[in-house]
Amino acid sequence: MTSDGSTIPADVGERRRLRIGVITAFPPSRNSLNEFGYHMVKHLSRLEEVAEVIVYSDRTDAGDPVPIDKVTFVPSWRFNAAGNLASLPRAIARTKPDAVVLNLQFATFGDRRVPGALGLLIPAVLRARRTPTLLILHNLADNVDMQDAGFAGSAVTAKLMTFAGRVLTRALLRADLVALTIPRYVEFLRASYGAKNAILAPHGSFEDLAVPSFTVPPGRRSIMAFGKWGTYKTVDMLVAAYQELLRRGYDDIRLVLAGTDSPNSSGYMASAQARFADVPHLEFPGYIAESEVGPLFLASSVVAFPYTSTTGSSGVLHQAGEYGRAVVLPRIGDLVDIIEEEGFRGVYFEPGDAVSLADAIAEVLDDPDTQTALGRRNFAAATGIPMSEVVQWHVAHIDRLLERQARR
Repeated sequence: MTSDGSTIPADVGERRRLRIGVITAFPPSRNSLNEFGYHMVKHLSRLEEVAEVIVYSDRTDAGDPVPIDKVTFVPSWRFNAAGNLASLPRAIARTKPDAVVLNLQFATFGDRRVPGALGLLIPAVLRARRTPTLLILHNLADNVDMQDAGFAGSAVTAKLMTFAGRVLTRALLRADLVALTIPRYVEFLRASYGAKNAILAPHGSFEDLAVPSFTVPPGRRSIMAFGKWGTYKTVDMLVAAYQELLRRGYDDIRLVLAGTDSPNSSGYMASAQARFADVPHLEFPGYIAESEVGPLFLASSVVAFPYTSTTGSSGVLHQAGEYGRAVVLPRIGDLVDIIEEEGFRGVYFEPGDAVSLADAIAEVLDDPDTQTALGRRNFAAATGIPMSEVVQWHVAHIDRLLERQARR
């Protein structure tokens, strides 16, 4: 029995082997959700009941994806291209998958309003063409501060964007199934939109990991933050908190600001690196390749989330948990409740308050027992259900969609 009350088919071995399409950003692309897409595709391709995974990936200048057995790459769309609404369905019609999984959030197809919105109509187009669709939706427009996230320049525009977001949410709900990783998001769609096809799906841990060391790594104690920067994720407050800790006499620490610019904030990290060039032991490693993610987290004593708002469940938080790291998090709206619903724990600070952030970091640095306890709790939350099991759940639902379609 699944979390939404449906029964998963038991006789997996009797199913015909499926050709599953996946619409997602995919490495070496640096667009949003590329890491989630990579791990989902990798584990889908390992299932015996899957004959082929067809990845409708984004076209970028970063190069071609690394080949994966049983995976065919069909570059079909570009970030901020209005033509995605035509090119993606055309590619799917040509390759004829049995079903399509869409790995999306509201800014997947662009940070410009028209191409971004047009891309979100694709699930409705596929539904109209009778292509079975499972949408994995990572955030809701209703829960995004449009102005703070960089999608609106004024309060009036933000309200218009929120209204447009509700219209697009209804379009997204045209998918056969809409899977969300946060229980209250499912409840919200059911209550506010009457969505009967909204279901709860585990996020899944990206790898089947050995239990990491939860102790403080040797050498300088590392405060690390990781993401796409420049909108609701900014480095200034964290740098100010780090400087406050230096003033307090923490002379064995360093700050690592990993990641790249948000699509809405080109040049942000280069500007920050120039502005803070004189801050000691401050590092900007830039883009982190998949093979470097583990060492980045394992070298950290604490992972900080200097956010001013949130757009949904955090992939970085799940990665911090997978590597057994303690985290410090802002008290924003229902973010704490959402995080704790998923089983994570952290030390909390007041958003926008650098001293409060410094206090939270110090609480972790000063108490190895707290650091270890938080790391263990977050590891348990992140690795409770591995991605290898989550993709089996997705395939079971796809199989039910195909059975339902065959009976029509």
